[in-house]
Amino acid sequence: MAARFCGVFVLLTVSLSGLTASRPAVNQELSNLFNELWRLDVNRMTPGTDYTISVQGRASYVTQGSHVVRDHASLPLFSNVNESKLMNTTTISQFTKLLDNYERSSGVAERVTAEELTEINLFLDAVLQTEVMKRAHRYLVSKGKSSSDLRQFKSQLNLIWFHLYHRQRTAGLDSSGFEHVFVGETRSGSEIVGFHNWIQFYLQEKNSHLDYKGYKARDHDLPDQDDHVLNLQFSWHGLVKPVGSAFIGTSPEFEMAIFTVVFLLNTDRSTTVLVNIDQCQMELVVIRHGRSLGTAYPKLLSSNSRHLRQHSH
Repeated sequence: MAARFCGVFVLLTVSLSGLTASRPAVNQELSNLFNELWRLDVNRMTPGTDYTISVQGRASYVTQGSHVVRDHASLPLFSNVNESKLMNTTTISQFTKLLDNYERSSGVAERVTAEELTEINLFLDAVLQTEVMKRAHRYLVSKGKSSSDLRQFKSQLNLIWFHLYHRQRTAGLDSSGFEHVFVGETRSGSEIVGFHNWIQFYLQEKNSHLDYKGYKARDHDLPDQDDHVLNLQFSWHGLVKPVGSAFIGTSPEFEMAIFTVVFLLNTDRSTTVLVNIDQCQMELVVIRHGRSLGTAYPKLLSSNSRHLRQHSH
């Protein structure tokens, strides 16, 4: 069966009728670009071949900060992942080396060693060699948002993703865009913030630090193991994330590329763009922290081309 981009993980907090009135128009230029990046993403994992997910039950409502949650998924989300492919993909193997470089708690200053700086460098070098990031770079140069000089573009990526800043005012330099989005953090010992990456999710789940609690979706939506965007609930080191969203199976360079483009095209503190990627309509949310990234995540609106069928009625 041909893998679909995403199926039916949808979390809508407002009715569709109310949504269409206020929803911004689809950004066709970015949709075209991101579909091109999607096709160029040779390091993307194929569902059913490179990994298998088991979505199980619908998660219950949990208030932010609550640690008591019913488990609607007795099995892990990832029933298997082709680890040899994971570790033999250069960008992914370099990416995984970065995951243990961070203090989980925001409010605890990060100490960056020389070895960790080398790992960041090697990761960025690997990402810059991919067709996905080369294409994103050409687009940003055409918009006057990035220098065509590769070294300058690399330092721009470094500033956006790896520059350390204060997420909690009381602390030292305790956070970065990369840490927040790809690794995940805890705040005040009571909640999970960030954590929007499937590879980190899989590795944490495998090491029994994370427990998948079920999917989040509207009543009529049933999840699908071919989905490439999920809304899900999980606990991590005893804390609960009531609803988190992430791409599934995509490469780190694909996620970095699309969020870097959205970040650099806008100067507002918070930006939301509506795009269609493959058969999915989603919002990409990017919040800045000065000249660096505060957070970035996909928010699924409709899948299986449902948004196309709605317009044809």
